[in-house]
Amino acid sequence: MKVAHESPAAAADRPPSAPLRHATGDRQGTQGPSAPRRGAVRPLAGAAVLLLLTAAPLVLSAYPISTMTRILAFAVLVLSVDLLTGVTGLPTLGQAAYFGAGAYTAALVGIHLTPDAAVQALAGLAAGLVTAALTGWVAVRARGIVFLMLTLAIGETAHQVADTWPAVGAGNGLAGMPAITLFGGPPLLAAGYVYWWVLVVAVAVYAAVALVVRSPYGRTLRGIRDNEPRMRALGYRPALARYGVFCLAGAVAGVGGALWAAHARFVSPADLGFEVAALALLSVVIGGGGSLWGPCLGAALVLLVRDNLPASIGGHGPLVLGLVFVAVVFLLPRGLAGLRRAPMTPLLELRGRKERRP
Repeated sequence: MKVAHESPAAAADRPPSAPLRHATGDRQGTQGPSAPRRGAVRPLAGAAVLLLLTAAPLVLSAYPISTMTRILAFAVLVLSVDLLTGVTGLPTLGQAAYFGAGAYTAALVGIHLTPDAAVQALAGLAAGLVTAALTGWVAVRARGIVFLMLTLAIGETAHQVADTWPAVGAGNGLAGMPAITLFGGPPLLAAGYVYWWVLVVAVAVYAAVALVVRSPYGRTLRGIRDNEPRMRALGYRPALARYGVFCLAGAVAGVGGALWAAHARFVSPADLGFEVAALALLSVVIGGGGSLWGPCLGAALVLLVRDNLPASIGGHGPLVLGLVFVAVVFLLPRGLAGLRRAPMTPLLELRGRKERRP
């Protein structure tokens, strides 16, 4: 009975016990001799990837750079979905609403106020945060399929507003957004310069989200996801914690929308439609929820399939995405991120089941 009266501060200072180790990512005592080596390789791998991404405009033409820019902006949206779905256990189909709020706000700022990209990104962040704060308090009180349906309703409502409101162009969208500038400099007309701006912001957002996930607040979210009654008994307030991460995810999605608008210089109701929300959730499932970098890989895969395969295979891009989804669920239950630990585990389990059959 002592645990039930333990203060939240004492619980945060105490090492997590066995039921919470999976939620907090604590694997002490289970890592083998390769764990330190793996910990040393991870920063080097991240630095190598960042170096390659930075150098991409120096060796690639405008079209692939434009594609990579879209992937980076979409990956920021996917990070917001991973915060809710992978880290907190709240599957959502509504993040496109906050993505669209950020995109429309950034476009309006660019058209009527200033083309400065930093101001537009901050405006998109604020729009996503405020919109999530207004809609999240009711949504986070639900669970499972009810939460999923509530977020879907939020997304569809936002899409309907964008499609019918003349102030934002209604069904025609917002066009005429000028090329972005940085801190009063000249317009960034070259695709490479826009790409570098989007890359810098996307990396900063990724780092901020990673810090949150690894913080005591992030461990609290994982604990609520895996054992909410225990966390409530320890003195935590699950609804308040979920509301906080819902607002944070809305702000992240808003930044992604601002980056999308800065690249496309055009925003339409399709940018906050069901397809965008579904593709973002699919990216998290394919990449591996909760890992952050896995869903970013999933975002790249999903956008490449959606934008490049349909023309070459007669418009069957959604079919290919469906097959990829089924293959990942069957062969990689933890998504692409699971390849880092046990790439052959699902196949070995399948083989073991076949061998045990009489």
